[in-house]
Amino acid sequence: MKKSIYQLKWALLLSLATVQGCKSDSEFLQERPATFYTVDNAFTTSSQVDQVLVSIYSQLRDLWANPAEEGWIIVLRGNGTDMFDIPSIRKSSSFNNYGNINAENGTFYNVYSTWYQMISKANMALYAAELPNITWATPADKSYTIAQARFFRAFAYRNLGELFGGVPLVTEISKAPRYDFKRATRAETYQFAIDELLAIENDLPVTTTRGGRVVQGAAQHNLAELYLALGTQLKADGKTAEAQTAFTNAITYASKVIDGGTYNLMNARYGSRRTEAQGNVYWDLFQENNVNYQDGNKECVWAIQIDYAAYRAEDGKSKLPYSRIYSPVFRDGAKDHLTGTNVDVGGRGISLMMPTMYTRDDIYAGVWANDMRNTDIVFRRIFNGNVATSPYFNKPIPWTVLYNGSADATTNTNNRSLCYPVSCKIATDKYTGLADGENMSNLFRDDYFIRLSETILLRAEAKQRAGNKHGAADDINLLRTRAQCTYQVTAADVDDNFNLILDERARELVYEECRWNTLLRMGGTVAVDRIRKYAYWPEAQATLTFNYNLWPIPQIIIDTNKDEPLDQNDGWKR
Repeated sequence: MKKSIYQLKWALLLSLATVQGCKSDSEFLQERPATFYTVDNAFTTSSQVDQVLVSIYSQLRDLWANPAEEGWIIVLRGNGTDMFDIPSIRKSSSFNNYGNINAENGTFYNVYSTWYQMISKANMALYAAELPNITWATPADKSYTIAQARFFRAFAYRNLGELFGGVPLVTEISKAPRYDFKRATRAETYQFAIDELLAIENDLPVTTTRGGRVVQGAAQHNLAELYLALGTQLKADGKTAEAQTAFTNAITYASKVIDGGTYNLMNARYGSRRTEAQGNVYWDLFQENNVNYQDGNKECVWAIQIDYAAYRAEDGKSKLPYSRIYSPVFRDGAKDHLTGTNVDVGGRGISLMMPTMYTRDDIYAGVWANDMRNTDIVFRRIFNGNVATSPYFNKPIPWTVLYNGSADATTNTNNRSLCYPVSCKIATDKYTGLADGENMSNLFRDDYFIRLSETILLRAEAKQRAGNKHGAADDINLLRTRAQCTYQVTAADVDDNFNLILDERARELVYEECRWNTLLRMGGTVAVDRIRKYAYWPEAQATLTFNYNLWPIPQIIIDTNKDEPLDQNDGWKR
């Protein structure tokens, strides 16, 4: 997994036999391929089945890291939510102008179809695993292969359910075109994913010798999130008792991860840079060679694998282009004081997505300010001028200057969108590969799919929804204690609109969580209310004149499924 990622490519091979003679033109024209690969004869070894799984790992890595810098993936990672928006130089890529966002928007189709591509691969692996000609080294090897495939299928349906609601449940490979898929309900979609994970929980290893492969904790974390999502939907459907059971199950599965003895929050300095005086334990979590569980990071449940040697040798996508995608463009917004593409400005940023003022400042206002996650080493706010003619040359530039350095209000608004703090998750002071000609665009560290912190926040939310606000506060304080926060929350802070949960997720999981999944999973008007309140540009408030709590089913999916009507989600009907 670590050294190379292979893309599985099956080709249709046709051999043309030498024609000795024929009785008629029609017989001459009839194709008789000597070799014709199908799903029934293309697989001959168990390693080939495993390569289908490797192709899913590869696709997930590309979906998460976004090495091709695709705009729809930037939306998936949070653009258009309360946490992220587009800077002035990227306004054409805005995902907050609802005059341009409808069911025909390509982003919705790309996300929807990507999850179904993974489902298709998982179904293929499950089919191939049961072929009679496949020999397995041990029964456990077969069980683990099947468990991974079913995990991926459940993972895809969890994401589809959170973003689009109820979707068609496809559990077998299709050998002929179909146009009659039927939507399950959202609750049924969640329940299907739950059943998948329950079936394979014990077939996944507790740990592995190498990072990257899914483990039992990843299934348990996803079960916690699925039960939480199911309970939220059941409560919205008026099924209060069933919802309460689901919340209890969410707490149970989150606790398996949190209290099971395998994982724990990292509360002391560790890893490759632990002796450096300027760091702290939260910063350590995002340094090279510190991410994987196998690196001594007991907080990592599941991570994508990035490897510089593989990148140089054969795998050009094995990189995290986070400094390029997410870092600010001071050279445009504060060029009289700060310019360049070096470490002092967060690397070679082009800012395809920027944090809103909520993410930068609001979540750390007042009593929330004293927080390790708000220290300069983690969320850098101190930038020394590097332009010789600037009065701030080699001195910290005040944010009032960075934000409001012009006499023109529109210029200030634009510049403010380009100048913002730099998270240690998207940039570093030690870039790998510079001697080989790399610039400061890419990080070459692994990255989290699941970190224990998120499991704790899922349990906190489940406790709140189950009526235990004291327990929710206690869980949140596990993170706040690690972050050495002066202010510890109480049950009184646990508000019914889930602002505390969402704010703490923003503090802890910025650049990690898929914020759209979180907001839409919560239902009601949580997503639209927060977009209207925190979006950077006024177009969101002006054009978001309707409520929704699901993305639309892509119109092309509805139109193509001609033999079975697919209802459109509320708010998006034409």
